[in-house]
Amino acid sequence: MAHTVYFGGELFSAKHLLGNAALAEAVHARSGGRFVPLLPQHLEQRDLSAHAIRDEDLHALLSCDLGLFHYDGPELDSGTVVEFLTAKFADIPAVLLRTDFRQGGDQAASGEPWNLMTSFYPRTRSVVLDAMALYQARFARPPAGLGEGLPEKLENRLGTSAARGMIEAAADAVIAACDEVLALPPVLPPPLRAAVYTWLEIMPGIREGQREAFAADLRRFREHKEAKGLL
Repeated sequence: MAHTVYFGGELFSAKHLLGNAALAEAVHARSGGRFVPLLPQHLEQRDLSAHAIRDEDLHALLSCDLGLFHYDGPELDSGTVVEFLTAKFADIPAVLLRTDFRQGGDQAASGEPWNLMTSFYPRTRSVVLDAMALYQARFARPPAGLGEGLPEKLENRLGTSAARGMIEAAADAVIAACDEVLALPPVLPPPLRAAVYTWLEIMPGIREGQREAFAADLRRFREHKEAKGLL
């Protein structure tokens, strides 16, 4: 059975956009199509208002079966944190991914490297990787066929291959975590589901003219999740 995965994270630079797209493709391919990523950068319409863009992202998040949230940077991206907490309100299984080797947050050395207020939620798994270590390990082992007769720009070509291997390693870790959270039972009690999802229709303050459609879609999303055993 295929499951949709919302990719929450930064999308403000070429590096963000490229990294998101590469990881999404790797997750889809290496899972054999079991996980189908939904990237907000594919939804953004720059001629829309800020309110409309936010509403569209929330709609996409709540439509998905799982959420993947990028927790990179010395400070977590505030929009990603909001999306993660919205997923938790809706009892959506979630994976937190950090590939940034820098330490951050206020937890002890044995804790997760981000603010403790975004840890310890149910149906959530964290994947903490050192992207530089993954990259360097693959950069030190050139792929077969790239060793001889290449121009002096060989290093750049090896770098691209190393980056690809790094992304694939991250994708494998994400896939394993997605499988793990899917196996966890829902925590939202059945008698509360309708009430919680009704509150989610109201809580975001969807813009005028779109509230009824958003509410109807949210009811449909809840029924879809129940049918798949996600709620």
